[in-house]
Amino acid sequence: MAGLTTSLIWIISSLTAAGYAYRFPSHHLHHLHRRDTTWTALGCWTDGVDGTRTLSAATYTDTVNMTIESCVNFCSTGSNAYVYAGVEYAQECYCGNYFFSGATNVSSSDCDMACTGNAGEVCGAGNRLDIFWSGVQPPAPPILVPSVGNWSLLGCYNDSATRALPYGTGVTGSVTVESCTTACYNAGYPYAGMEYADECYCGMTIENNSGPTPDAGCDMTCAGNSSEYCGGSYQLSMYNYTQAITVAPVVNPTNPSTVSPVTSGLTGNWTYGGCYVDNVNGRVLGNEFDSSNMTVESCIANCAGQNFTIAAIEYSTQCFCGDYLINGATEGADSDCNMACGGNATEACGGPNLLSVYSSNGNITLLPVPVLQTTNLPGQWVYEGCLAEPSTGARTFPYENEWDTNNTVDACLNQCAAFGYPVAGLEYGVQCFCGDVSDITAVDGTYVSDSQCNMACSGDPIHLCGAGSRLSTYYWNGTLNTWNTPANTGYYEFLIGGLVVPLIATVGINNKVTFLEKWGTSEYDNSTGAYELDLSLVDNYQLAWREMHVQTDVFCSGSIILPDLGGRQINVGGWSLTSTFGVRLYTPDGSPGVNGTNDWEENVNELTLQRGRWYPTAMMMPNGSILVVGGESGSNASPQPSLEILPAPPGGDTVVTLDYLQRTDPYNLYPFLMVLPSGRFFIGYYNEARILDPVTFDTVTVLPNMPGAVNNFLAGRTYPMEGSAVLLPQYAPYTDPIEVLICGGSTIGAAIALDNCISIAPEVSNATWTVERMPSQRVMPCITTLPDGTYMIMNGAQQGVAGFGLATDPNLGAILYDPSQPIGQRISILNTTIVARLYHSEATLLPDGRVLVSGSDPQTYYPNGSYVYPEEMRIEFNITETDWELGGQYSITVTLFQGTTSTMRVSLVAASSSTHGNVMSGGRIIFPAFSCSGTTCTITAPPNAYVCPPGWHQLFILDGPTPSHSAWVRIGGDPAQLGNWPDYPDFTTPGV
Repeated sequence: MAGLTTSLIWIISSLTAAGYAYRFPSHHLHHLHRRDTTWTALGCWTDGVDGTRTLSAATYTDTVNMTIESCVNFCSTGSNAYVYAGVEYAQECYCGNYFFSGATNVSSSDCDMACTGNAGEVCGAGNRLDIFWSGVQPPAPPILVPSVGNWSLLGCYNDSATRALPYGTGVTGSVTVESCTTACYNAGYPYAGMEYADECYCGMTIENNSGPTPDAGCDMTCAGNSSEYCGGSYQLSMYNYTQAITVAPVVNPTNPSTVSPVTSGLTGNWTYGGCYVDNVNGRVLGNEFDSSNMTVESCIANCAGQNFTIAAIEYSTQCFCGDYLINGATEGADSDCNMACGGNATEACGGPNLLSVYSSNGNITLLPVPVLQTTNLPGQWVYEGCLAEPSTGARTFPYENEWDTNNTVDACLNQCAAFGYPVAGLEYGVQCFCGDVSDITAVDGTYVSDSQCNMACSGDPIHLCGAGSRLSTYYWNGTLNTWNTPANTGYYEFLIGGLVVPLIATVGINNKVTFLEKWGTSEYDNSTGAYELDLSLVDNYQLAWREMHVQTDVFCSGSIILPDLGGRQINVGGWSLTSTFGVRLYTPDGSPGVNGTNDWEENVNELTLQRGRWYPTAMMMPNGSILVVGGESGSNASPQPSLEILPAPPGGDTVVTLDYLQRTDPYNLYPFLMVLPSGRFFIGYYNEARILDPVTFDTVTVLPNMPGAVNNFLAGRTYPMEGSAVLLPQYAPYTDPIEVLICGGSTIGAAIALDNCISIAPEVSNATWTVERMPSQRVMPCITTLPDGTYMIMNGAQQGVAGFGLATDPNLGAILYDPSQPIGQRISILNTTIVARLYHSEATLLPDGRVLVSGSDPQTYYPNGSYVYPEEMRIEFNITETDWELGGQYSITVTLFQGTTSTMRVSLVAASSSTHGNVMSGGRIIFPAFSCSGTTCTITAPPNAYVCPPGWHQLFILDGPTPSHSAWVRIGGDPAQLGNWPDYPDFTTPGV
């Protein structure tokens, strides 16, 4: 017998009171310290201070494949030859030659988000950059060029809608101090100003009360030279020519007879739409393109090429595109647009803050000045105010959606509400954040004047969506989630010391628990791979455990209980080589207090799967055969996207390939399998689900994709993102549609654990998923069906994915899910443990209604464990017939302590085997019809094998919050004659 380790097994009793409404050896993400190249890590730095990026040159985002290597490569290739590279928010890459905005070096723990393309690397966090240095000394920082030839810098000057320099001009090439001053000299103007990095203006004088401002306001590097500053937002780098200019100033013709709009001969259906006033309340069009050779035709070609319906020309050389005019644009007189185009002196190209507008469909849509949306909000949302982000650069809310073209207040509020978040914030026009009021409290959030939230929404130009570091904030006026805290939240107590860390836990019909663990790859050299626990002897460690044996490695295999007379346990698949083909059988024997003698039987030369499988799922079909689906062909090997049947049908290879498992590999291991009342099969894999025909296995219905995270629809629910799934209760007469519940999971890359459960009635018309938020994030949860039809959800981590060393932050709390309560009120918060239960932990229902909690990843902690139990006033009942036919009637005699037969309940919990949170019976619970006369009650068995696939069930009687001890009953017999299989002399067959 394997030696005693510090691994412990604990137990938790069912909390069944009616009326409840509701990360293994810790392998931390690593920061890159030294690469094979000369790039070196500089640590974690703040970003977004005062709304300015620390690295402000080239950038890109990759929501799936961002890594440190890919970002460094981007920032060091071709034209992107920068000194620094930084990764942020798991998916963002920034480059630059300088640090801006007073960025400061902070603790490396602030950068804690895994890269979307490599969960083992850290890619910053919200407003936190992991910065890397090429080893090259950075160039001198950009400057306000003091002079260019005879041009002298006057300083940084303010600008406005009424321009300081009225003549806008195109330049040769990109805007630099040199190209702009040259263009103004050639146009005959003694003043030149650069603005917004790529705009050039000229004038005879400085107009409209413009004057000097602090040089810091001119902080945008020139589009054509990053070593020079070219103004800023409404800030001009102002230059004056100090000698006489001999060139006559360019004067645009204003005579309508010599300059006019183009009213004929335009391409397609483009027509002139009028002269419109710009910049009274901000730009009325975006998507600017400048050219000193601008014509109406070239501007239209530019806009049409981008599929815009409006083109507009301003200041002779500036072209703008869009689909409507925003910011309260108003129409002026055609004669006001009197500046000749830079490329055609006869065409009118707007004027100072005046646009010559053209349309491809004859419509010019004018939108008002955007305002805060405070009325006509969806649901119970109310506007709260303009919230300032923390000055430290940290984010207020944890979940961000970036919607560059379709961000609206309604869309953001609806998204947050759908996932149970009562606070929504919109920022930078394109960002939607979701969170809780507590998030604001945690950062000492401060509300500022509404006027500071002044950026239009990217998908709704008439409403405002925050601004730089400013959030238009909304609260849900009501309760989205009711998480109850019952009077009895339970307590935790040690049960018995463990031998190994078990991977698979199964309660046998002998009321003992078998455990399977890695064999051959176990960290314990003397492990035999299989053990049985006698719960009646837990006070005597030496007697409680019985050593058993397997012949190949069961690491990450699948198990179910057979419907034969012996209630055999079958285990399929395994770690590698021959073990992946393994079929192992054990017939439970002995009784509480009396050791059995049977052991696991296996012979890979006689009985195997048709395909080798690692991480497969097994399911009992209504016809009594075994369905085995999915997995990989070996340890981290090629996918096995197929299904097969045991016993193998005659006729050679009968494996069926499933293209959708091939397509979603490797995110679909241990798929969820369940028999539906129609006889069809539900399969859930990655973030998809479908209904299969039980004979052909063809797809009958493709269900909607499973919702993921509020900010990531690509989150997954099966291994390695690993949530857990069960069927919700079925009640006689079995006419209500059955529902599937799936809780927890994680995201690809960043591995952010999910904080929600989802449910669906897959066979109703237009089936949709319902999302219910949990009190905390959870990946690798275990769900245990309790005798009263509620579900214990426990174990797992709050960050990471399943696997050795791939999760952190253990979730120590248990919750109870009660499907009899309204949506949003089904969860109760139970007690917490001090024991981490992560990878390879299980939770198993015992015959006395308690839940056995075992295991955890042996490479992280050797965990302690937990158990909760209520008052011990148990119902007693006697039963003589335990082999039930479908639809048959069977009598029991009951002794009640807390109620009467009028309030009594009867439940049947299908025998199951659990591994990796996958309950391979679907966690099926049935509440059959029954009637009582005195203390004699007659139970009517379920009507067919679709409602109740053949197999063993624990029969529980409840007359209050506490269930009876269960009795095992077999329902539906052994239709596939598995009790006579396999027909080999070295296998024991118990009969049918």
